[in-house]
Amino acid sequence: MTAALAARPRTSALDRDTAMRLAATEYERVVALLQGLTPQDWARPTDCPAWDVRAMAAHLLGMAEMSASMRESMRQVKAAQARGGVFIDELTDLQVAERTGMAPAGIVARYAEVAPKAVKARRRMPWFVRRQKMPAAQVVNAREETWTLGFLSDVIMTRDPWMHRTDIARATGAPMVLTAEHDGVLVDDVVSEWRERLGRPVTLRLTGPAGGTWGEGGPELEFDAVEFCRALSGRGTAPLDTEVPF
Repeated sequence: MTAALAARPRTSALDRDTAMRLAATEYERVVALLQGLTPQDWARPTDCPAWDVRAMAAHLLGMAEMSASMRESMRQVKAAQARGGVFIDELTDLQVAERTGMAPAGIVARYAEVAPKAVKARRRMPWFVRRQKMPAAQVVNAREETWTLGFLSDVIMTRDPWMHRTDIARATGAPMVLTAEHDGVLVDDVVSEWRERLGRPVTLRLTGPAGGTWGEGGPELEFDAVEFCRALSGRGTAPLDTEVPF
């Protein structure tokens, strides 16, 4: 990625209708996945070393509640900042810690209740708020960059549950529901961003229901679509040493 691109606040490449359709569907799929887990599944370790499935679900719930309410968002941000460490780590730790006493059934029920509210709140975010820069710089590929609140809301807040859905499916052996209409669109957005960040020609073929083919020239790469995204997120070695945030 060029220095000029890195200097611009990152915005969503998705149109609003598509972004909100992806958000609604992803929340629904997380609910369905959690509802199908067995009692034994909730204690299984995940690829996030500090979290078992229950802790990961608690984080997902915390993020959904954060998205659903400006007051709750501000409360979580203030509490995480007061901890004094790396903000995103403190925020996710806070979300898990505050829900330690919740039973799996309570997490599932609350997530199902709050998910539609999260979509509604994200959809209603005004354009002038979405254009504002996030106050803290983000580090991606060892470089600081700035995101708009719209990029956070329209893109990252959907990629996050999608990636954790892959984590939970891998941890429990539950089927990962994948369709071209949903996951394929999400993966296409990830690939487009990856190619932009890479900044040089590459031919990429991703297999599976969410896959496709992109680009021409340069090295020829082929991966499973889900495993490609997991590697870009840091769950493995990112192809051509170029990560994408989730």
